Amino acid sequence: MESHFYAVIMAGGGGTRLWPLSRKKRPKQMLKLGNEYSLFQLAVDRLKGSFLPEQIYIVTVAEQVEILQKQTPQIPIRNFLIEPIPRGTASVVGYAASVLKTKDSQATMAVLTSDQIIENTSLFLELLDNAYQIAQEQYLVTLGIEPDYPATGYGYIQRGASLSIGDNICAFQVSRFVEKPNEERAKEYLNSGQYFWNSGMFIWRADCILDEFKRQMPSLSNSLELIAQYIGKDDFGKYLDDIWPKINPQTVDYGIMENALRVAVLPAKGLGWSDVGSWDSLFGFLDVDFDGNVIMSEKYISFEMKNCLIKSDNPRKLIVPVGVRDLIIVDTEDALLICPRGQSQKVRQVVNMINKNFWGKYL
Repeated sequence: MESHFYAVIMAGGGGTRLWPLSRKKRPKQMLKLGNEYSLFQLAVDRLKGSFLPEQIYIVTVAEQVEILQKQTPQIPIRNFLIEPIPRGTASVVGYAASVLKTKDSQATMAVLTSDQIIENTSLFLELLDNAYQIAQEQYLVTLGIEPDYPATGYGYIQRGASLSIGDNICAFQVSRFVEKPNEERAKEYLNSGQYFWNSGMFIWRADCILDEFKRQMPSLSNSLELIAQYIGKDDFGKYLDDIWPKINPQTVDYGIMENALRVAVLPAKGLGWSDVGSWDSLFGFLDVDFDGNVIMSEKYISFEMKNCLIKSDNPRKLIVPVGVRDLIIVDTEDALLICPRGQSQKVRQVVNMINKNFWGKYL
């Protein structure tokens, strides 16, 4: 991979949609789901061979640095960028871009997440290489996942005219970004063949994305310019802690991508991608038994159970589901979740209710 190419992995989220397994002290990216490695470790490992450890940056919060660093000791500790408090992905991207531009005026960055599954690693690295070439033409590039069902939980990208950049690179201008649709609209998008799922992965030159911040989010841009003045100085942390809380929270999708001037989408067909955005999503990449069940429990007896997910944190507890179908059952030391398949997106609302009732010990 190019010497001016850097990977930035966003790893500061709490992953509330996999509650009660994911918690503030054990967020989603730290979980091991049907694998000996955590989602975060897999995100770093798939970059091996194309990015040196020195070219990989992690953006996270202070309380997660220690465990993430232990999971990936090959990443230099100086490459962990600390977000004082959550302020959305726009500020995270701007912070990382400012650091990289200060380090390397020609820096191009791949903004990646720490909680996705990508099965076809070789294709993934090839797509990043192609996206790097497109980004040199001052495009903001996103990877678009070819939809195979009318999903209502993802944002969509409508493709426009095709682009001719490099040899054998299939890419399109982006016509528009679309928010999560209802089922009827999602079916229209699927049948049209003109839409991709928004993967949340982006590739761009650091200077180009900072120019877009200046054009579209001038207040955040001013804060980033203040932060950049102190990068590399001994008192950097002090000034970051002072400036950061004043930033208005916003996502990079809404704040930048929807109205960016030059945006390209690179089709990622065959990537083996999964967002791991809910318990339902685990059926898409974990092994199922003859009856369509996903079992993540050391001791269980299933009797006439079909299309269920069973997860238990307690190796001593015997789980015995009898005659149940299409259920998700997650058992931890202090909480038990039971919900029908297809409704696990509501777990996020449940977490909000727990928080409102001041039951923070369960979060």
